[in-house]
Amino acid sequence: MANNQDQQVLNLLGLARAARQLVSGEAIVLKIIQTKKAKFVFLASDAGQATTKKFTDKCNSYGIPCSRAFTKSQLSQATGQSRTIIGVVQPGFARKFEELLTMD
Repeated sequence: MANNQDQQVLNLLGLARAARQLVSGEAIVLKIIQTKKAKFVFLASDAGQATTKKFTDKCNSYGIPCSRAFTKSQLSQATGQSRTIIGVVQPGFARKFEELLTMD
């Protein structure tokens, strides 16, 4: 079971989706990373090796924070869509995700 902090992040992810502040799908997320429209990226911890390398490298080179804290199943459940990669485009949501994920 996810701890309270993880649950807060997943709930916020659902809110961000309802607010239409998320983009998903590899090609689209790659594009918003390259155009620096992505403010935060969620990459499933159980994503394939090639996908993981591609997106962690891209996020690092463009300076976009990337979280691998959740599985594909958790991300899919939070957003109501089966997803491996999710980009957050709204700075406020991105800041809150960073805040919640860096608290220990």
